[in-house]
Amino acid sequence: MSEYGDYGTFEAGENHESLDQLHQVDASENTYDSQFGVYEQDHASAESTSFDQGHHVSYSDPTTGVQYEESDFTSYDHSAAETDHVFAAEGSETASSSEFHELEALQARLDSAFASATQISTTSA
Repeated sequence: MSEYGDYGTFEAGENHESLDQLHQVDASENTYDSQFGVYEQDHASAESTSFDQGHHVSYSDPTTGVQYEESDFTSYDHSAAETDHVFAAEGSETASSSEFHELEALQARLDSAFASATQISTTSA
């Protein structure tokens, strides 16, 4: 043993630690909607009209030899045809898209200093 005694062991230092944590979320949503309608209508009609009117008078006298004759006549004809066609189309279309991104990062740094020693004994000789 020395004159100053035995100092034992002595240790000093620093600790450096870090914590890294990463949390990531990626999400997306897509929607699509379509609605279409077709409308059709047909219409047809026909008409026919015939109108006839007549008048006839005939007179004869055999004794005198007189003869009289009269005629009136009216004739009317009408024909018509009609067709209609209606066509309509209607539609709508929608689309949407959304995206979501989230990133969380946590970083912590832990620093510590330490010192430790064993028992110091001083003895004189």
